[in-house]
Amino acid sequence: MTISRIFVLIVVLVIGIAAASLIPGLSQGVRFVTGFGSGGVASGPRQEKPTGEPSEEKDGIIKLTEEQITAAGVDLAAVQAGTLARRIVVPGTIVPSADRIARVAVKLSGTVAELRKRLGDPVAKDEVLAILESREVADAKSEYLAARLTDELQQELFERDKTLWDKRVSTEQQFLRSRNQASQARMRLNIARQKLFALGIDDGEIAELPSQPEATLRRQAVRSPISGHIVERKVDLGTAVGRDNLETELFVVVDLDRVWIELAVSPADLPVVKEQQSVSITARGILGKADGKIIFISPLLDKETRSARVVAEMGNTDGVWRPGSFVTGAIVVDEQSAPVVAPISAIQTIGNEKVVFVRAPEGFQKRSIVPGRSDDRVTEVLSGLQPGESVAVSNTFLLKAELLKGLAED
Repeated sequence: MTISRIFVLIVVLVIGIAAASLIPGLSQGVRFVTGFGSGGVASGPRQEKPTGEPSEEKDGIIKLTEEQITAAGVDLAAVQAGTLARRIVVPGTIVPSADRIARVAVKLSGTVAELRKRLGDPVAKDEVLAILESREVADAKSEYLAARLTDELQQELFERDKTLWDKRVSTEQQFLRSRNQASQARMRLNIARQKLFALGIDDGEIAELPSQPEATLRRQAVRSPISGHIVERKVDLGTAVGRDNLETELFVVVDLDRVWIELAVSPADLPVVKEQQSVSITARGILGKADGKIIFISPLLDKETRSARVVAEMGNTDGVWRPGSFVTGAIVVDEQSAPVVAPISAIQTIGNEKVVFVRAPEGFQKRSIVPGRSDDRVTEVLSGLQPGESVAVSNTFLLKAELLKGLAED
């Protein structure tokens, strides 16, 4: 390109700039095209935020709809007063409650004729588990029925002789003999009844004996003494049971609606452990916690582990806590009240400050707090929250990430 052509282009450019300055509508476009700002420095078009709209960085607002909050799995909890507890964490094992174990055994010799319950089946109290056939029970029932008939006859004879004696129709000797025979018959009836009780037959079954067919006299029902589940069945159909070194225990029934936790506590922690203290139970693979109460503290130490056996009891109506499971117990040894507490899972750290995310109409708002004392569950909030406010208590790291993302974009 020649010098003259370069000179012409420069003149045209200068004329264009001058014309743009005279027409306001063109000045900004020409400046952008030429690449020069008012100060002569290259710059792009400036984009300013509209005034009057609060930014996310300024207010700490995270805008989320109700559907987005549900999809993110963010749970809420109301801030309220609570207690801070000091706990001793110890290992433990779930075992059945010794007060809720029943070993169903027979009290006579016989043969298993029916098995009405299988392993694992639920049973109610007094429900029939099995039917036995026994000559011993047939003899005892027959003896009772004979004694019952004899007693009825002797009582009628005694009433007749007593009436005759009162009218001075019969002799005193006849009256006394009849009374003696009636007393002996009643005594034999009571002895026969006690034999049936000893064989495990209750009042209801005894009352039905006179109306039962003779073929059923040799049959004896085995009933469960408690409600629960069959955890052991030690006999099969046709098994001989009873005395003479034969199996006497048929079933083991366990009620697991309440279970025990055997905890191993070191001697150093024993002075602060007391009966009726609360214990929080957790286990790997089980969501949530369960609360129990200490019911027994052994005065002896285990010879091998040098720890004391401490037993706590807790409810287990849903059957989650299975005997034999290894668990961790947190024994509450001290409690202090606090006017405002928040779950530890609700608190996040941003920079050098502790924050929570308070539920707002448009989503969540970051709120700085001043924490106080803490335990393994909650933290005391000295300022920044009021009782009744709802805060996020789960997946709060998602809210923190969303907030930091918005600040980075700004």
